[in-house]
Amino acid sequence: MRKIVPLLPLLLITACNQKDGQQEQPGVVSNIVDQTIPEVRDGPTPANMITPIEPPPSIDTPPPPAAPDGLIPVGLQGRWTGMDERCGDRAADLELSIAPDQLVFHESVGTVKAVRTRDDGLIIVNAAFTGEGQSWTRTLQIRPSADGRTMTISNDGTAVVRKRC
Repeated sequence: MRKIVPLLPLLLITACNQKDGQQEQPGVVSNIVDQTIPEVRDGPTPANMITPIEPPPSIDTPPPPAAPDGLIPVGLQGRWTGMDERCGDRAADLELSIAPDQLVFHESVGTVKAVRTRDDGLIIVNAAFTGEGQSWTRTLQIRPSADGRTMTISNDGTAVVRKRC
């Protein structure tokens, strides 16, 4: 008898799940694979649809204003992450916040010491970094895309593309 008592709940669950002799409850889906999604079609264009007056912005937008000497340009400031990562995930390996005078990576912070902008759009940032109990200096080459949605950071021969969040 002691050996049967621990198995009693399992036997009751098994008996309840059997369909022989039992009716299914209406409105309860037991197998979602058997359910189909109805065909969805676009509706007619509404009569009150607003047509924009202004043309969409051109790809040749003027560059953002230059930052004061020694600061990162305004067009690069903000939050960035890896192309395959989700924006807002502070634990993402490629998460980066750029302030005028700081680069805050996932596990390190760089204090900007000098910034140079070349005529071809390349931005060179010299920064002093700290992280995980270490300190070092690094020169990063940052190339923003023409539309400002992505940028490529090159560091010691390695290039990483990030998207704007």
